[in-house]
Amino acid sequence: MSLVTTELISSGATLPMLIGGEWRVSDDSEVKGVTNPATLDLVARISYGGASQAKEACDAASAAFPAWAATSTRGRSDILISTSELIAERAKEIGELLSIETGKALNEAIGEVKFSAEYFKWFAEEIRRPRGEVFALEDPTRRQMTISRPIGVVASLTPWNFPVSIQARKLAPALAAGCSVVARPSEKAPIAVSELFRALVDAGVPDGVVNMIYGPASEQSYALIEHPSLRAISFTGSTPVGSSLMRLASERILRCALELGGDAPFIIFADADLDAAIEGLFIAKFRNNGQSCIAANRVFVEREVFDEVVDRIAKRTSSLRVGDPMSGQPIDIGPLIDQSRVRDVSGMVSEALSKGATFIGDPPIIPDGPNYIRPGFLKDVPMDCRLARDEVFGPVAGVFPFDSELAAIRMANDTEMGLAGYAYSRDSSRIFRIAEGLNVGILGLNHPLPSVAYAPMGGVKRSGLGREGAHLGLEEFMETTYLSIGVS
Repeated sequence: MSLVTTELISSGATLPMLIGGEWRVSDDSEVKGVTNPATLDLVARISYGGASQAKEACDAASAAFPAWAATSTRGRSDILISTSELIAERAKEIGELLSIETGKALNEAIGEVKFSAEYFKWFAEEIRRPRGEVFALEDPTRRQMTISRPIGVVASLTPWNFPVSIQARKLAPALAAGCSVVARPSEKAPIAVSELFRALVDAGVPDGVVNMIYGPASEQSYALIEHPSLRAISFTGSTPVGSSLMRLASERILRCALELGGDAPFIIFADADLDAAIEGLFIAKFRNNGQSCIAANRVFVEREVFDEVVDRIAKRTSSLRVGDPMSGQPIDIGPLIDQSRVRDVSGMVSEALSKGATFIGDPPIIPDGPNYIRPGFLKDVPMDCRLARDEVFGPVAGVFPFDSELAAIRMANDTEMGLAGYAYSRDSSRIFRIAEGLNVGILGLNHPLPSVAYAPMGGVKRSGLGREGAHLGLEEFMETTYLSIGVS
């Protein structure tokens, strides 16, 4: 099949915004280019608006909200099921667009699109389950219960690293709950996510219930927060930006669901299945070219097996395949999204090397191109280096030895972040101690891929507020009303 977005790109047309059911390029908006990070080729142009488009979209969402909120759960569920089916049918084509604009491996990109379809399917089913509570009869003159209702208009603000699945993780529960939405995807990866909105439109979502705008993040976010109809913000991105949004939202007492930065520890104990641990480490570190909030960021290895693990890492790293995901050749790692990422990650590595750290193993073959960097792990990294202290958000990590379980937990918790963590051990009692000892919201134990639609995702400390996925993700977009009814 030929996607509408593909046809627009091939014709040189500008990708439009979606406001009030209309796909349009606003007269007062500028045009912004989107490049392929692997080749630096211009692959699309988008209509890039400002505060006026944010206000228009919020007006449209506000107007559409009452009727959508009054739609039966079955009616909303049917539309979300149709959306899921359309996304799944178009997964290969959307995945190719996603790979081109982000540089992620094609199989990962297609997998992300299919995962997005799962969110719509799961929340379509979840919303039809009974919501609310009936309290035990303690006063014969009263009956007491709770009911749930949609919170209102929601702003969905999403990043470029998983642009389709993160948007789906917000849209699906918000729409299931009966909310209308104004979404601002990242202009760095806008192409595939536009097909997510086309699937919603094709599935029959009423005009104005979903709106998609592009423009300067701070300008449009401020306009949305100031809009009197907005009632909630769902944001995924950096901790500083999340903190800024939270401060602005506090003026209007808006609900904030924030998935922010990560600094995930990856702990390998001496009693672990080392084959599984190494495999899990490479998945948790290098998925999406290391550009993931839940990526393994600091690797802690029990000293007893430290040298063996380092040897295994060396052999595995040198065989990594780095290249253009659309070249037709199988790859493990592609380019970073842009030069700003390259500079930041390279700066961390340079600092660590200057202070005595060394790469583990021989470097794999790195293609020419400004967005490619050497992936791998470093040892002997001083703890005062950024590589040991900050979120890397790239295909590099430090490996550190530890001497005891308590030391591993202490080192892992020595961060202001608390989004995700990983640990490998065959000791079932230790697994529970680790689960209770690590200050994180998501924990992969003997498993590197914890994300699923039916489980809650979110962080603690400076990694965010609230949860996405599962019934908790639905509750982020609902209000609870308590009823006390007098009876005679």
